[in-house]
Parts: sequence; structure tokens; C-alpha cells
Amino acid sequence: MTNNFDTHEHDYSAPLGATGCNPGFQPGGPKRNEIRFVTIFALKAKIVTKHKIKNINKTQNYKQMKKPNVAFAYKWAGLLILASSILFIGGMNKLMSQPVSLTHQKNQVAMADSVPDLQNGLAKTPPMGWNSWNAFHTHITGKKIREIARAMVSSGMKAAGYKYIIIDDAWMDTTRDSHGRLRADPKRFPDGIKALANYIHSLGLKFGIYESAGTKTCAGYPGSLYHEKTDAETFAKWGVDYLKLDNCYNQGVGYIKRYAGMERALLATGRPIVFSICEWGIKDPYQWAPKISNLWRTTGDIQDNWNSVMMILTQQVGLNKYAGPGHWNDPDMLEVGNGVMTNTEYKAHFSLWAMLAAPLIAGNDLRHMTDTTREILTNRDVIAVDQDPAGIEGHRIADYGNEQIWVKPMADGSRAVILLNTGSKTTFMTTNAEQIGMKKAHSYRVRNLWTHRSHISDDLIRSWVPSHGVAMFRVWPNKH
Repeated sequence: MTNNFDTHEHDYSAPLGATGCNPGFQPGGPKRNEIRFVTIFALKAKIVTKHKIKNINKTQNYKQMKKPNVAFAYKWAGLLILASSILFIGGMNKLMSQPVSLTHQKNQVAMADSVPDLQNGLAKTPPMGWNSWNAFHTHITGKKIREIARAMVSSGMKAAGYKYIIIDDAWMDTTRDSHGRLRADPKRFPDGIKALANYIHSLGLKFGIYESAGTKTCAGYPGSLYHEKTDAETFAKWGVDYLKLDNCYNQGVGYIKRYAGMERALLATGRPIVFSICEWGIKDPYQWAPKISNLWRTTGDIQDNWNSVMMILTQQVGLNKYAGPGHWNDPDMLEVGNGVMTNTEYKAHFSLWAMLAAPLIAGNDLRHMTDTTREILTNRDVIAVDQDPAGIEGHRIADYGNEQIWVKPMADGSRAVILLNTGSKTTFMTTNAEQIGMKKAHSYRVRNLWTHRSHISDDLIRSWVPSHGVAMFRVWPNKH
């Protein structure tokens, strides 16, 4: 989550700009962060340079302008890139790095190895549901959440497999009660959280809630650090089925210690609660989070634009080995239907998340979605790829620059295939049965998961693919 609040003091135990599950950047390790920072400053320098040249172009003396002036402008941009990158990266690395010793880091790894695998029997397939943040940020009320829950049922989303209604940050009051317990904001949730959970349950849905493994949430409300037992008991009493635990204001306390503390507290309640870790992918959570959670964020917050989706997709390469039934990589919520990307891009976004065996957590206003948005979110052929019981995350098998091929092995021996075109023009793409790992067969049945049409192929899987779009197929070997 990204918070626009600037009124509360910032605790530098959270990253600079970390006002939600998006700490102002896309985390994923120091080297990857440095690359992103350099890119950002390069783009800014390029924009400034173009602006300077554009202004020169507007002067009356443009025709007399000599080429060295343009060269000077670009030289200035280059120096700005270098200087800004050095200063910014150096400063950010100091702020981003927790002040812990090598011994402490080793102890954290050892702690992870000593923690038994999470055995709560939940999330055997990636969770499907809806979260309030992308559409509403902190502007949530009990009335609005009830309307969303009804819309999930009436739109056909419940029938398609969506079941969690998750309220994100800012549902709580600004202080705990006299017994140290969390309580709902009395104006926005006058009936309290238990009554809301009961209503959602009455619709045949499940209820999820948000907190942070810090002293405050990202929006500045009371956090769960040092209150894990009390808060877990409160959540269980309210009928919570899903907990998303953020990372703001963490006081420099080790990641594993904080999140494992909540996991133990949740298990102790005896209530089945799906546990979702949101530490922004900073400390490679896929290496330790499977032991203590059902899913973990691998990046910072998604944004409703193509570049954000592609950046997050790239960060998933190589993570497929860590996912499986009960434990999932989480590339963040869906932006489908939020209005910035094109429908072609939304189809690609939804298809790729299904390929990744990612949680399918919608983030749009379900009360007012278009027919196209509803058709994307309820495409059962694509959802079946995500929810395949084998729980194998798809992986990229080819990257030709603007063209990529992704494959996901399925429980029945078929393969899900995505031909992805990241370029600016429609292109014709081809793969074949051998490349996608199919067993040799006389022929293959190929189903297009967006047109819902099937055909027989001797070997090739091919299609025209629109710019920023995908062609998605499921391929079976023919037995006859």
C-alpha cells in the first residue's frame, strides 16, 4: 500500500517512503534496487534534457543554434545521471539496510531453518478474493464493504471461485481500548468488525483483515508488534479467516522474529486463518516465509500501468521453485478494472498472474465494473490454470526481447502456455510441443483460453499477439 499521509512522523526502521506495502520503490535486493534507482534518475535526466532542448527550440535564435549546445545538454544529463545515482544509491542503501551485524543475519537464517514448516492446512490453491486498497485506499466503511461483498456474489465472482473479502489499512481506531485490544473506527465501522465478518460469512464468503508487524500500520494506526497474542485472539474472536501483515514501523526487529511471532499466535487460537506476509520482498521471503506463512509478497506495490506489471513479472523469474500447495509467491493484487491500463493489458495481467499460480485478489470497485472487466475476472479457463491442484508455478522458457514464452505444467499432463508481446506492434509468435515440454504425440489439442476455441495441431502453437498482450493456450497430447 502507498499512503499519502504526511502527518505522522516517519520511523526509519521502515524504508524511506515506506508508507505501505510499497516503500516508494520495488524492493528485491540491493543490486536490483540500484538498477532501478539508476533507471529512474536516467529517465529524469533525459526528461530534463529534452525539456531544455525543447525550450531552446522555441527561441527565436533556434536556427542559429549550434550542435555543440545540444551535445552540452546531453553531457549535462549524463553528469546528472552519474552524480544523482551515486548520491541517491549511497544514501538509500544506508537508509534501506537495517543496522544489523553479520552474526545477527546468520542467527536469523538459523532461526528460519529451526522453524518447522507451516502446517495449517490452508491455501492448497492460491487464494482468490478482493482487497480494498487498490480501489479505495484508506477510504473504507462498513457500508461500502458490505456492498462489495454483495457485488462479489451477484457478479458471478463467487461462483467463479473468489471467496475472501479483505479490508486493508485504516479500518481500526487510532488507539487501542483500555485492555490493549484493537477496535474498529467507530464512525466508519459503527457495528464493529465482528458484525461485518458475520455478514460476509452469511453470504458464503470469508473475511480477511490487515495489520502491520510494526508499532504502527503504514497509515499510522496501531500496529501488532508486541501485541501478537492479543491481536491474534481478537481476530479469531471476530471470525477472521485471512490476515495480511505488513512491514511498516518495524523498529529494526528481525523479519523472521516478527512474522513467526504472529504465526505462532494465530496457530494458538485454533482458528484456521490464512497468513499473508507483506514485507515487500526485501529479505528474499521466498527462502524463509514458506515455513511460517501461506503467501508472501515478492515485490513492492503494483501500480495500474503496464510498466509496473512488467517490472513485477520480471522479478518473478526463478521463484517458481519456492511455490506450491499451501505456500505461494505473491506478486501483489490485481489492477484489472481500475481504469488506467487497456483491456488488452488487463487480459495480459490476469493471464500472467494465473500462469504464476499467484493469489488472484481483485482490487477494483466490484459495484461498478464493466462487462469486460467482469468477463476478464471470471474467465474460468484462465482461473483453472491458476487453481490447478498440482500447484506448480509457471516459468519463462524463452525471452526474445519483446517476445516471451511462459509455460505452466498442469496436474493432468497438459501445459498452459502464454505468448507475451511486450512490444509496441502486433506480432506473430510461435512455439512447439517440444519447447513447452510436452511428450511426443501424433497430434495435440490446443485450446485458446480467451476465445474458448480448440483445434488440433501436429506440433505448433502459434498466434498473432497484440501489443502489450498475450495469447494463452492449454495444450493436451491427443491419445488417438
